[in-house]
Amino acid sequence: MQLTIALEQRFYRTPDGQYWTASLYPRSFWSRYLMVFDRVKILARVHEGPSVAETWKRVDGDGVSFAPIPAYVGPWSFLRSSTNVRAVVARAVADDSAILLRVPGLAATLACSEMGQGRPYGVEVVSDPHEAFSPGANSHPLRPFFRWWFSRIVKAQCRGAACSLYVTQQALQRRYPPAAQQVRRLAEQRRETFTVGVSDVELPDAAFAPDNDLLHGLPSRADVGRNGRFRIAFVGTLDAEYKGVDVLIAAFARCALGGLDAELTIIGTGRHKPVLESMARRLGVLDRLKFLGSLPAGEPIRRHLDASDLFVLPSRVEGLPRSLIEAMARGLACIGTRVGGVPELLPEYATITPGSTDELAAKILEFAGDPTRRAQLGAQNLATARRYHEDLLQPRRIAFYQRLRELTTAWQRETERNPIRANCLPNRSREKN
Repeated sequence: MQLTIALEQRFYRTPDGQYWTASLYPRSFWSRYLMVFDRVKILARVHEGPSVAETWKRVDGDGVSFAPIPAYVGPWSFLRSSTNVRAVVARAVADDSAILLRVPGLAATLACSEMGQGRPYGVEVVSDPHEAFSPGANSHPLRPFFRWWFSRIVKAQCRGAACSLYVTQQALQRRYPPAAQQVRRLAEQRRETFTVGVSDVELPDAAFAPDNDLLHGLPSRADVGRNGRFRIAFVGTLDAEYKGVDVLIAAFARCALGGLDAELTIIGTGRHKPVLESMARRLGVLDRLKFLGSLPAGEPIRRHLDASDLFVLPSRVEGLPRSLIEAMARGLACIGTRVGGVPELLPEYATITPGSTDELAAKILEFAGDPTRRAQLGAQNLATARRYHEDLLQPRRIAFYQRLRELTTAWQRETERNPIRANCLPNRSREKN
């Protein structure tokens, strides 16, 4: 059976017809689905790339193909190409594939609207549009409408889904609950058959620091790191305002100008980099910042995490952040904001209010001044991160995928018996468009 996955991610196609990613979802990611399904078809935006960039990774091949949506950037670009986009989506869901929507996202919304009524589909809820379009996270003039609209859509998609997977244990489930009729049946079936909380993060053995390394090189005095200067790390995109890198730079500047001998390493790139560099220059700390750009996942990033004394994720919006879990797996003390699933990962004393420069600066100074407390938090973080080992998460995902396959098989049989009833009635969401 083929699985068609609709998601809000941009990919690239080179003239030879191969598909690539500049960040997330390389070919290895899709292997998790191929443990249950025979083929995977990705329904997502695709940009044309003249050549392969050094940091790109191949996506297609060995059972993974694309239904490429014409590239658009922003709502006005979508409106100009909406006819072609809708036609591609309609063709992609016209077969008898199993359907999985990674929500929120416009591609998933269009796919849902083009499916016939009664067709089962699964959802993977990976982030929260209510937070993504909050005042501090997004400055688009249509932000209030987007916040209302996409939150409403995701709630409807979760209510209509035959089975649901959330990347958090509680946070996203509370705001976007599964269908009530499914919840009632949980008493009769195993919970993971219908609704599971499973992070997108899969950590192999190599991702974890040895327990006996956590106290190695612990400094004997406050306000210094293991290698002298106190090192702070951030990993994430610079394309999005909601990552809060501006707040981190402002807080770092207060600490550095107040006497902390520190440097900040920023791993990631994006269109906001010139603005952030200008901000650091204006605050007088540009010489203490290292913008390393995008690095390949795995060992290259782990080396920088291992050389750091503190990891900070100042996001205004998150689902369950991969970069934070990966830093925790290195036994690194971490500071995060109280958004999304972050409170499920970090103890309360290691979290701050999103957007608060004062709180973040104070928390950085607190941890810089207490190396023993950092080591204790690092050990606690490592224990928490072990819950995200691939051997623990994959069985729960497999149960979810198997349930989706079973439901699709039943629908296919019903289609064969009564094709008019199964295929000709439009989806309610389609009637509204």
